[in-house]
Amino acid sequence: MTAPPVEASAAEGSPSAGPSGAVGSAMRDYVVRVRGGDAGSLPAVLGLLVLVVVFSVLKPSTFTNALNFSNLIHQSAAVIVIAMGLVFVLLLGEIDLAAGYTAGTAAAVMGIFATQRGWPWWVAILGCLVTGAVIGLFIGLLVARLGIPSFVVTLAMFLGLQGVLLKLIGEGGTVSIRESTELIAINNEDLPVTLGWILAVLTVAAYAYVTLRRATLRRAGGLQSPPNVVLLGKIVLVAVPVLAATAYLSIERSPRVDRVSIKGVPVVVVILLVLLVGLSFLLTRTAFGSHVYAVGGNAEAARRAGINVSQVKLTCFVIGATLAAIGGIMLASRNNSISPNTGGASTLLYAVGAAVIGGTSLFSGKGRVIDAVLGGLVIAVIINGMGLLNQPSSTVYMVTGAVLLVAASVDAISRRRAASTGRL
Repeated sequence: MTAPPVEASAAEGSPSAGPSGAVGSAMRDYVVRVRGGDAGSLPAVLGLLVLVVVFSVLKPSTFTNALNFSNLIHQSAAVIVIAMGLVFVLLLGEIDLAAGYTAGTAAAVMGIFATQRGWPWWVAILGCLVTGAVIGLFIGLLVARLGIPSFVVTLAMFLGLQGVLLKLIGEGGTVSIRESTELIAINNEDLPVTLGWILAVLTVAAYAYVTLRRATLRRAGGLQSPPNVVLLGKIVLVAVPVLAATAYLSIERSPRVDRVSIKGVPVVVVILLVLLVGLSFLLTRTAFGSHVYAVGGNAEAARRAGINVSQVKLTCFVIGATLAAIGGIMLASRNNSISPNTGGASTLLYAVGAAVIGGTSLFSGKGRVIDAVLGGLVIAVIINGMGLLNQPSSTVYMVTGAVLLVAASVDAISRRRAASTGRL
């Protein structure tokens, strides 16, 4: 019974092992996990790096400049947020085909409140979020309480919400929100440079504290924890890109010197960071999060363990639709208006693709909120890079579809290997 803690402490703190030995041992353990089917977000990270390198070589003067880097963040924000909500649904083995038009419908309600009714911007946003939550509640009740397959329910909502959106704004009409500077700023404005640096430093410091604190608590409880040198490596891997991105975004990126200065971290980054931290905490550090994974892994076993499966499903659909509404806010802010196409077209497909490409399993039970961020960035880089290369939409769709197919194949292969090694 005492052997595991002794082995862990020896691996963690033995002077004879040394930093290089600890790193080598950690790397071997990681390789074993990957070969056993636990690849996590590694394929998405590698794919993102490859895409960045390819487009940087093909379009070094435009793809790599600070203005385009900022545009990538603005362009991907809405899809990332909608994908975050879909992660909760996919973890259950369900699907929400209405997420895109949930975003559009909720955004239309916001636009009407802010313009036609003249209500304060924050009241309009509250109305948008309530609209999303009500749509999610309706879907959740039909799926969780009546037992109708989520594919059928959300397909019906996909069609129905298109009609609701057209009814709200009129056939071929639009709702402009240009006069609401607060709504426009959400996905267009930047933080002051100093504030951006403060945010970056606090982010790195918070990650370092949580990582070290978790390791300390595990060791105090006699549990195995990565060696200190590995923990330091993880902190550096987060700190370097965060600080480098902040430095790059802090330089002047206005295309002309006689125009208004454009520099600083986009405001939308703060929203994405808050959602990422909050939702990750909800999934990994609360009883509800444990219940979500349990239901996704085996709903019947979860029910026998006393988990209210119906309530978990209902809550996940509400969370997913509310996040879709937040994505609708970002779409409206980016476009300065709401139209019949807001949330339509390829929005849903890109959001589902982002979650799957990032590492969330289509077979339920495996996924993290960070998957939506990584997958969303992969899709944004493909669309942005192909656009800079003047490739037609047909090519963009084919490439994106191929990447999604590869991600789904990796997921299927990983599950097969996990089952064969007993990790599933």
